[in-house]
Parts: sequence; structure tokens; C-alpha cells
Amino acid sequence: MTPERLLVTGAAGFVGRHFLAAARDAWPAAHITAAARAPDLPPEGLPQADAVVPMDLLDQAGIASAVRDARPEACVHLAAFSDVAASFGAGDAVWRANVDGTRALAAAILAHVPDCVLLHAGSADCYGLSFQAGLTLDESAAFRPANPYAASKAAVDVALGEMALRGLRVVRLRPVNHVGPGQSPRFAVASFARQVALVAAGRQAPVISTGALDRWREFLDVADVCAAYVRVVTGAESLPAGAVFNLASGAPRRLGDVLADLLAAAGVEARIEQAAAALRPVDVVRVSCSAAAAHAALGWAPAVPWAQTLAETLSYWRQVAAYEPVGA
Repeated sequence: MTPERLLVTGAAGFVGRHFLAAARDAWPAAHITAAARAPDLPPEGLPQADAVVPMDLLDQAGIASAVRDARPEACVHLAAFSDVAASFGAGDAVWRANVDGTRALAAAILAHVPDCVLLHAGSADCYGLSFQAGLTLDESAAFRPANPYAASKAAVDVALGEMALRGLRVVRLRPVNHVGPGQSPRFAVASFARQVALVAAGRQAPVISTGALDRWREFLDVADVCAAYVRVVTGAESLPAGAVFNLASGAPRRLGDVLADLLAAAGVEARIEQAAAALRPVDVVRVSCSAAAAHAALGWAPAVPWAQTLAETLSYWRQVAAYEPVGA
């Protein structure tokens, strides 16, 4: 499938900006509509998009209007409440955005552009406590979410699967953590890289604040995630409605080792302080997912070396550290 009209939600976010560039490279002639919350839209716009429209997952009427106006052949749904730490105190906001907002988007697609392919960016975090078995999990693993964000993603994954039975052309993806330039420091690797860059620039005392470091997580370069999304849209006509794929690296990494690698790359030493506020009430020690199904159906596998991902992430934050206000 080569879409003539593409709608990208959450287009102003970390993954959204990277995906817009990947989509423009993949489909130069496509009309790309970028949708994002009005406060997130940059003053300069989003140069890879042909149209930029405000869209808030809490505004169901606005979602329907955006779909009617964009008339997409494919919709890549990246918009979400994605801050796991904040989700513990966010109450209904997580569910309204991730469940009600996504269901409203899917319903608008069914009503106005029923042939449109919906790519839903879910999360491998849905498996949660199932990882405690110590196994590498495939798409058949049980959902046992361990935080409100993951619970909302699990719920909407199930809801979209049911809507596929009613004609929704949806592909559900469950990626592991993404990493790369431009990610918010609310996320672990970006937080590490930002602090290391500030220490290296002499703009922060040599102290790194962290959450639990004895955790093993899988990471993907954001470019590899975007490449998978392009492959899903391109191959959508051969995929069954409701298809689901993990996106994973197959290489769990200890967070403490990731931090050590960043410190070594920057050539600095620092004291590590664990912040109580960064610890989760319930946590999973080790995450390991299989992406064999994505490889078989899409021909997708991660291609960016981990060392390159860390180097590019640190380089980004070293550039930001040159002008970021101290204490920001």
C-alpha cells in the first residue's frame, strides 16, 4: 500500500516528529495531515506535513472532524498519555485519552473512512507482571499491567481487537521502550543523557538522580520503530484486521549499565542518587519480548546499533545543555 492520504496523530511528539520524516521519505507524494494538541504544535509548524490540524484525544467531536477533513487511507495513531510515572496520579485523564480518545478515533474511521488502515501504537508494557515468569514473551502472553498507563493501553488494545470484528482495519503494535534525540527527560535514558550532558558541561553538580537501576529493559532506536510503522502501512493489505505485533530488540539491558555507558562516553564521573519519587509502587525487574512475528510478517528487525543510539541521544543532549537554563 502506498497511501495517498495519511493522518498522523501525536505528530508533534517525540515519535511523531521522527515518523513524519520517515513517512515523507517513504511516500514523497502522499498528502500528510499532522494532528496534535494545539499547545504542542510548534510555531514553525511541522515541515514534513502538508496540513497541520489541532486534535485532542479528550475532544471526541474534534477527533471526528479531523478524520472527516483528512479523509485518510491510513492513520498512524501515536497520540497518547504516555508518562508512566505521572499516570499513577493522573486518574481519569489516562483512561480518557488512551481508551476513550482512541475508541473515538476508531469509531470516526469506521463511520467516515471505513477502508482506512489504523495503526495503533500500543505498548509491550501491557504484559506487565507476566514478565515475572522470566520468559521472552510473544503476542499470546497474558496482559497483566502493573501501572495505570499500561492498564489503559491493554484495555484499548482489547477494544480495538473487538472493533476489528466489526470491520475496523486495525493493526495493533506493542513496542518496547523507544530511545533517541528529542525524547522527553521524563523517560529514563533521556533523563540519564540530559544529566550526564549537564555534568559534562559544568552546568550541573556531578550527581545523577535516578530511579531503580537494577531493572532490565528492552530499548529500540526511534528510527527502528518508525521503520516498523512504515512497513505496517506498506504491507497493510496483506495483514488481517486486528493483527498484533511486538516490536522488540531481543536484548534486555540493565539501566545501571546504560547510565554507566553514558558517563563513560561523556568522560565524566558522578555520584548516583536514587530518588524515592522516581520509584514505582509496583515494578517489573526484567522485560524480554519476542519480535519473531513482526520479522516473519513484515520483514522487520532492528537495524540501528545500540552504541549509535546512545551516542546520538547523548549528542542531542550535549547540544541542548549548551543553552538549557540550569535547574530547568
